[in-house]
Amino acid sequence: MIAAYVTRIDAQQPLNGLELSEMPEPGVPHGWTTVRLRAATLNHHDLWSLRGVGVTAEDLPLILGCDGAGLDEQGNEVVIHSVIGESGHGVGPDEPRSMLSEKYPGTFAERIAVPRWNLLPKPAALTFEEAACLPGAWLTAYRMLFTNAGLSPGDSVLVQGAGGGVATAAVVLGSAAGFRVFVTSRDDVKRKRALGLGAEAAFEVGARLPHRVDAVLETVGAATWSHSIRSLKDGGRLVISGATSGPNPPVGELQHIFYRELRVIGSTMGSRKELAALLDFCVAKNVRPVVDSVFPLGDIRRAFERMERGDLFGKIVLTIP
Repeated sequence: MIAAYVTRIDAQQPLNGLELSEMPEPGVPHGWTTVRLRAATLNHHDLWSLRGVGVTAEDLPLILGCDGAGLDEQGNEVVIHSVIGESGHGVGPDEPRSMLSEKYPGTFAERIAVPRWNLLPKPAALTFEEAACLPGAWLTAYRMLFTNAGLSPGDSVLVQGAGGGVATAAVVLGSAAGFRVFVTSRDDVKRKRALGLGAEAAFEVGARLPHRVDAVLETVGAATWSHSIRSLKDGGRLVISGATSGPNPPVGELQHIFYRELRVIGSTMGSRKELAALLDFCVAKNVRPVVDSVFPLGDIRRAFERMERGDLFGKIVLTIP
């Protein structure tokens, strides 16, 4: 089968380690099954893997790709939950959880083996390309908003760095749920597009908001940390799921955190139950993922180059014929 995988690690020029060629068909352990992929999406996780973050030379070759949608062995349309080992399903009882493309081969391939428990029915209302966006960035945004931020309709939330997959998902989901969504971006075009997705207002990075918010969704990290802390109401929640600008802010803002009783909450991916709820939410609210661009698997290098440039608005989708 054709697959895209890491052949060697190059922290400075990560695409030097990207290969697209034939790979062996996946093995199928007891309790697992195969899926014929129809679509998958790029995540920054894939770029980090090419740079050697969480991956060693002993792990190679490693098929990339965290999320996808396709057809199971019976021809049913399915969405793949990307977390392997949740509650021990399909793996040993003591095995730590991992994401596809970490311990096990990922979704940038014609076929993949996954635990049967990790498959959910794809709603007919969603295309394969739309459904493939949901298990990664969109599930991350869903958990941040609905599980960890503790928001109710009418509450306000600031989404830092509008444009990326998680941020655009948070804008769409938050506005559909009745939250007052504010966004920041250095790019005027992205700010205007975020307004079109339902954001109430969009600001330059670091700009003063009309009022403090109930929660901030933080995926940028060091560059926006201080602004996130200072934008919260007393008792507000800062939910973090990434740090694309770096993990070490120059100022910790600890006095604001303890004196104003702010809550800082880490958030990673989401559960199978949350993915099922996200699929239902998208159908019920007629919500669709924001797609930046679509590439065939054969053009995966161009897709990665677009991600590296950083001028995205939404998800990059790979179609797998």
